[in-house]
Amino acid sequence: MFTVEVRHDAAAVVFTLRGDLDFDSVVQLREAGDNELGGGSAAGPEAGPVVVDCTALTFCDSSGIGELVRLHQQLAAQGRVLRLNRVPDRIARLFSLTGLDQIFPRTTT
Repeated sequence: MFTVEVRHDAAAVVFTLRGDLDFDSVVQLREAGDNELGGGSAAGPEAGPVVVDCTALTFCDSSGIGELVRLHQQLAAQGRVLRLNRVPDRIARLFSLTGLDQIFPRTTT
């Protein structure tokens, strides 16, 4: 089972992903992104970065990668950044092999 939890803190919008991000579940991330970021406004506290907490992400296929890229592009168009936080090694390796580690800044906290 895949879930997306969205919370706002003083510095960012945080999306916490749990489970397998794949063809069947990617719609949940898309809907969460559209609900939180669809307005396109770059004003106010929501104008900061979006952090995707991957601590509990167990799997990511090409559909999941595609949705993260789409989210990155949506944010870039707003002058914002997408950061990945606590990416498990097996998923970080996938991002490294595909070159996506170059477009997704990572943090460890």
